[in-house]
This record gives sequence, structure tokens and C-alpha cells, in this order.
Amino acid sequence: MTDQTTEMTPWWRGATIYQIYPRSFCDSTGNGVGDLPGITSKLEYVRDLGVDAIWLSPFFTSPMADFGYDVADYCDVDPMFGTLDDFDALAARASQLGLRLIIDQVYSHTSVAHPWFQASAGATSGDMRDWYVWADAGPDGVPPNNWQAVFGGPSWTWSGERQQYYLHNFLPEQPDLNVHHPAVQEALLDVARFWLERGVSGFRLDALQCLMHDVALRDNPPSDNPAADRPYHMQQHLYDQGHPDVVEFLRRMRVLTDQYDGIFTVAEVGSANPLPQMREFTAPGVLNSAYSFDFLSAKHCDPEVLRASLTAWPNDEPAASVSTQQPAAGWPSWAFSNHDAPRVASRWTGNQPNPRSSKLFALLLLSLRGNVFIYQGEELGLAQADIPFDQLVDPEAIKHWPNTMGRDGARTPMPWQQNASQAAFSTQSPWLPIAPSHRSAAVDQQLDDPASVLHFFRELIALRQASRALRSGHFEFLESAYELIVIRRWHNDEQWLGVFNVTDAPTVFKLPASPASPASPASPASASRFVVGDVQGETTLALAAHSAVLMRLA
Repeated sequence: MTDQTTEMTPWWRGATIYQIYPRSFCDSTGNGVGDLPGITSKLEYVRDLGVDAIWLSPFFTSPMADFGYDVADYCDVDPMFGTLDDFDALAARASQLGLRLIIDQVYSHTSVAHPWFQASAGATSGDMRDWYVWADAGPDGVPPNNWQAVFGGPSWTWSGERQQYYLHNFLPEQPDLNVHHPAVQEALLDVARFWLERGVSGFRLDALQCLMHDVALRDNPPSDNPAADRPYHMQQHLYDQGHPDVVEFLRRMRVLTDQYDGIFTVAEVGSANPLPQMREFTAPGVLNSAYSFDFLSAKHCDPEVLRASLTAWPNDEPAASVSTQQPAAGWPSWAFSNHDAPRVASRWTGNQPNPRSSKLFALLLLSLRGNVFIYQGEELGLAQADIPFDQLVDPEAIKHWPNTMGRDGARTPMPWQQNASQAAFSTQSPWLPIAPSHRSAAVDQQLDDPASVLHFFRELIALRQASRALRSGHFEFLESAYELIVIRRWHNDEQWLGVFNVTDAPTVFKLPASPASPASPASPASASRFVVGDVQGETTLALAAHSAVLMRLA
């Protein structure tokens, strides 16, 4: 008899999703920049990882001031990445291989090169005059308020043509759309419809906290963070971000996506206090999931940060109605690495990456309740690349050097073959250098090595895919002494226990009492046990430093 809840569960609930950064995955033309045909040529590799879907970072027409997150045409492919026909070929091949395709949508801002902005900047009247956020200068010529941009400097830039300031939460080349405007909302929904008609299975919605602003343009209050290291962090972002009307636009987006089969939507929420917005964005009838920078910005694997983030989401079962494709309560997504954060292999090891730590972090990530995002190269255990100042291209890294690791070190090209020219990413010098340390971790060095990080990821993903408890079951933290991370996952009679020692010292952990027999400890099922490092014992575990075990309990 088929499990009815399995039939009702949408494909994305508990899915493992592989993020591809198109510039750095594979170059098919030899110009040093990755492209869509290059991605298509490597889809079998992605399929063999066992993931459910691919998330493609932006490939749209763009001047590349922020490497594609400054969009000049939402409905076309930048020539450096290929053509719409190349996108269609990629989507078709992914479908043949059983991979769903999710793409970025950047709705809070465009490029200054977008025709919408150019029309708005030159308009003294007409339909597009108010498609962006414009404001008069203060009496002494200063910007209209104190808002600060993420990448540095005021959030306002003067337009000589328009004789007003325009708002930009990021670079001056990325003017903010006025998403309060009904016509702008319709235009963005048309963009989503364009890609849904081309067969995508969902959207990752960029920087949703920035989607709408306070129309009164009130000053942000000062932050009470004594460690604030730049003007942006010296404010509480109460009025330039997080407007309550964002949810109503997202409901409109949901009405649209529900007209198509099996569409997944996930919000990126990058605010200092993301949880309230994540819950609003994932309420019934809004988006399917959300993720924040809780783990992406964490400088080490902190059990308390994990506990606070993970326990914030209730242990609900799928909603009774399949048609809603929505759980009764919000459903989270998790990422330890992505294109905007230093690689976890370096960040959580004090910049001393090693295969054991990469396996430990993989075991933890793939044991969590929610969707899992794996960033290209994470499955190889790639460390953060060291990019000299004269080779930096990331505007944020250049502006804040040397006080930030920047994003370039996480965006270097994928190493496919250790001894090939440019590690077989390209035949020419790539847009960012190949990190020498990445060559020894290349795909061809790990494919046939059962002890490799890549092999571990494949086995672990397969385990998660086959386990209802690990993919979408219940979750709880267990109380424990020391700085252990101890979690339990279960669904019906299937139960797993994960014990993670992320410290520099060995420790001992006694398995908790079995729910079926509280007087005696649970016993592990010997055939189902994933171990990282040195873990000894059955009911009392001796864990070496940086060791972990995930075991199925009988």
C-alpha cells in the first residue's frame, strides 16, 4: 500500500538542489567565461550526484557591474552565456536526465542599462516616470535620507538628466524598482510567466527584503551593534527594507505559479533579523520556502546558532490538500556555501580546510530538515581561493579590501581535470584564476576514489533521497553536554540520530533512551551508519575531535 503522505508531498519538500554559477562552471567557447552550453555538457555529472534540481545564478543580459545581478533584459540571455536556444537546450537536457531547473529572479532592482530605467530617467511625465524610486534633493543638495547601500556609500545617486536622486540598495548601477507601482508588478509577473512558459520548475527570488521601501522615506535609526564595521551595518534597516506589502506581491506571484505544475519558489532574505520575514514569505498561499544568511555568515560552526535557526521552524506534516503545494507552516531551506559567501571548507575551519571537515559539514547539512542547497565545488571540498588584490573583480571585495574575504574566492572556476590546461574549465585564461589548491581536488581525482569528499556526497545524497525521515521527517535537537550537536530525525518507525563533535577536543556521548523502551538506551542499526573521523562504541560513543556519526536506530 502506498504511503498517502508520500503521494501528497511535493517534489521540492526536502529536495537537494545544486547551485551552478554559470561564469565558473564550464566554458564551451574558450573565452575564459563559463556558459550555458558548457553547463549542458556537464549535466550528467550533476545527475550522478543524485540531486533533484539545479539552481542557475543569473545568465540574463547585463553590463555585469555585479556579474549578472544588474539585469538589462529579464527575458534574454547575455551573449557571453549563449542564446535563448542554448537555454532551451539546457532545459531539455536537464529534463531528460530527471533534473528540474530553477533560475534566479532579481526583482528589487535592474541595471541602469535596462530600457525601463532609461525611460524613467528621461521622463517628466508618462507611464514609466514612477517605475523607479526617485526623490528630490534635500534643501542643501544632500540625499533625501540617511539610507546606506550594502556595497558602501549612500543608497542614493544623483541623476543629472532627471534632476533627482534615485535609490539603489546595492551599486549605483543597480537602481531600485518601485515595486509599489501596479504596472511594475505586472511587468515582473510577465517576466516570471515568460520563464515558466519555457519550462522552468521554479525561482530563487533574490534579496526579497529589499523589494519595497518606506514611501515616506523615513531615516533609519542607528544600530546598537558595537561591532559594526561599515556605515551599512551602523543602521537598523527598518525603512529601506522589509516593507509589509512585499507579502501581497508574493501572493500574486503564487497565484501565477500555481497555474503551472510543481513550481518551487524560495526567498533569499538577507536582513539582520530574517526570521519574521521568512515566516511571512512562507505562510500558506505565499512562497514555498526561504533561506537566510544565518549559516552563510557564521564564522564557525556554532551549535547555538544552529539550534536557534533550526528550532524556529515547526515540525508540521504536509498540508491536507495536494493542490496547494504548501505545508501548513513555513518550510526552510539551508545553505552552508554559495556565490555570496566564503566557502564553508575554509570559513568553518579557521582557513585550514581538509577532507574530514568537508565531510562533517556535508553530513550535518544533509541531515537537516528542509531543502538543501549545495554550491558547485562544495561536493569536492573546495577551499576559499586566495585572490590577489590586483586580480579581484568583485566590487564589494575591492571596496572593502583587505577587511573582507570577498566573493571572488568562492567564484573561481570549477576544476574538472587536475593536469589539464586551466583544469579543463576552459582552453584560455579564465575570468578568475584557477586556485592551485583546487587542482588536487579536481573531479577526475575524486570520481573513482571511495574515500573522496565527492564519493561521500554521492552516498549521503542517495541515503537522504531514499529516507523519508531524513528528506522530510520530523526534527529535534537533543540536549547534551559540551558543545556537541545532537539531532534526531524520524518518520513513523524510521529514526535517525546524528552526533557531531565540531570542537578541537575528543568527547563522549551516551545514546538517549529508546522511545519504545525509555529505561534502556537506543541501539544503532549496524548496517546504517555514516561516520566521519574516529567514532568508537555502540550505545556510548567516543568521538574524536571533528568527528561525527549519523546512525539509524533500531
